[in-house]
Amino acid sequence: MKALALAALLLMPLAASAQLKVMISGGFSGPYEKLLPEFERTSGIKVETGSGSSQGSGPQTIAAQLARGVTADVVIMSREGLEGLIAAKRIAAGSDVDLARTPIGVAVRAGAPKPDVSTVEAFKQLMLKSKTVAVPSSTAGIFLIKDVLPRLGIADKVNVKATPRGAGATEMVAKGEADVAVLPVSEILHAAPAVELVGVIADEIQLHQAFSAAIVSGSKQADAARKLIAFLTSERAAAVVKAFGMEPLGKRAG
Repeated sequence: MKALALAALLLMPLAASAQLKVMISGGFSGPYEKLLPEFERTSGIKVETGSGSSQGSGPQTIAAQLARGVTADVVIMSREGLEGLIAAKRIAAGSDVDLARTPIGVAVRAGAPKPDVSTVEAFKQLMLKSKTVAVPSSTAGIFLIKDVLPRLGIADKVNVKATPRGAGATEMVAKGEADVAVLPVSEILHAAPAVELVGVIADEIQLHQAFSAAIVSGSKQADAARKLIAFLTSERAAAVVKAFGMEPLGKRAG
């Protein structure tokens, strides 16, 4: 029944000029890029995609871009970042939907030895031994820098390099500029085969990060936006979402 409902929604006519503008952070980019061609083909809706960080203070965060007038119909980002946009009244009321969640993992350069990260102590020792640890400057990196490292008592002993997006962190590892990267598993798998997933960090210091979609307040393409969100939360999309180390959620928040 869900599949039939989705098919009916996608086949509902839209204006021929319907074009969506999506702004997305790194965590859900892997499944999104894989699924987007099918959505465009089956719906007839053209999608223009921009990128930005879910959180942080830089000019390329999604919030900063929207604030300076960059237009978007849909945002896809961490739940933590989205809550800030909801509070700022930049999201159409009730349009937010949780797509999937993924744990934080550790990546190394492809072919490099894979250290143990299965316990808190093993992760702590890896951080201390690494010359450089790359993280995204968004949600996962903020969590590591402001929560995990201080909790472990090593905040001033680890050389952390934050990059605007997770892709920058994995690129540093791939180029040998960082020993390891700590970021959402979905972003590590998206960057393969240049880097490899070592494993997820221990539950005691873990953040199962949810990525959500929502319609931007004032969008003139709300119908097309709802179709995209419905597709990304469909059973058809679930297999692709799982392939990127994410657990499909597909439900409205709250």
